This record gives sequence, structure tokens and C-alpha cells, in this order.
Amino acid sequence: MSDTLRDQLMGLGFKPAPKPERKNDAPRRDGRPQGKGGNGNGNARPQGAGKGEQKPGERRGHGRGGAGKPGPSRGPGQQGPRKPRTAEEMDLAKAYAIRAQKEKEERIETERLKQEEARQRREAKAKLEELLKDKGLNDEAADIARHFPYGGKIKRIYVTAAQLTALNAGELGVVQLNGRYLLVTAELLAQSEAVFAASVALKVDPNAPAEEDPYADPQFQVPDDLVW
Repeated sequence: MSDTLRDQLMGLGFKPAPKPERKNDAPRRDGRPQGKGGNGNGNARPQGAGKGEQKPGERRGHGRGGAGKPGPSRGPGQQGPRKPRTAEEMDLAKAYAIRAQKEKEERIETERLKQEEARQRREAKAKLEELLKDKGLNDEAADIARHFPYGGKIKRIYVTAAQLTALNAGELGVVQLNGRYLLVTAELLAQSEAVFAASVALKVDPNAPAEEDPYADPQFQVPDDLVW
């Protein structure tokens, strides 16, 4: 076909017939055949090779970290994000904190009062000791045991017959000082009670019924082996 006729046909929309694909099956110069899909070296590319190809010795990653990258992991003891506390939980925590603070303040106040009481007790004992110095009426020759309850136990003091009569009449009294029982006058007994009331061991009311003080009469004396 001449160029003029070909140009006319192309002008009418005809396209030239495609040329047949040439197959290069001829052997390479180095004698190796060219395989289909060769890489220029005569070796076919392995399936799956390319992007994401796993290399020898490389571990493929799992999880959301992507291919070849390990996903985020949590170490032992780690927790996820904490949920915000509700209003009820916050009120409960606040109530616990208030109660703990109140209990702490009460313990501090209790300890303070205990220390203050101990201080006052020491001062009162010192003042009482000064008040009773050399004023006891105890007689070494006394042989009558006068028993009386004190501190949840039965105690005794030895008096003479005259002292026993005065003691039961309320004219004398007994004061405890440093583990000793001192026989004192009613006036000194009142002063001792004002300084340190716990020191008064025996104070007889002469107008009280006899059954309130069963140890006033010598016939009701407690045997020595029952006194502790």
C-alpha cells in the first residue's frame, strides 16, 4: 500500500494493523536462556518477593504495629487508663478522709488530756506530800487493826483504842501517800481531799448508819490472813 493510500485510510479513521510481538528465545551471549520474567540474570523472581519480603533471621511483627513492627505491649503490672471516678465515689472518699482526720484529732486530744491529767496528778501528789509532812498521827505502839475498803481491796491501819474511838467518830481520818496510810485529823483530812481527793482512804461520817461501815466495830475485824 502506498503512503498516499495509507494516509487516506488513516484520515478516515482506520488504524494500521499491530505488529506481531517478537519473542526473544534466542540464547544469550553467555549461553544461558532467557526465561520469562527474568531479571536479566536468567533467574526468575520468587513468588511473594518485593515489598514486605521477609529477610532471613527477621521476625515478622504482629498486632496493630504494622508489618515488621511489633504492636504496643504492656509490661507486667501495667494497667490501662483509669476510668474517672464517679461523684458517689468521690463523696465516699471525701467522707473517709474526713473521718480519718477526725479520728486522728480525737487521738491527739485524748493523748493530750492523758498527759495533762498525769501532770496535774504529779503536782497534786507533790503538794499533798508537802502538806502532810511530819503531821501523821500513826503510833508505833498501836495494836488494834482498823480495816477499811480502798481501791477495791480491804486495807488496814493500826491504831490505839483512843484513836479507834476518834476515827469512828469522824474526828480522825486516813490518807494514802506513797503507799503508806497516815492517820490525820479531820481538818487535815479535808485539806488533803481538796488537794488530791483520791488520796482519802478513810473518812467516817459519824451520822451514817452502822451497816455502811461494818469494820467500825472491832468485833467485825477481818482476820489478818484475809487481808491483802
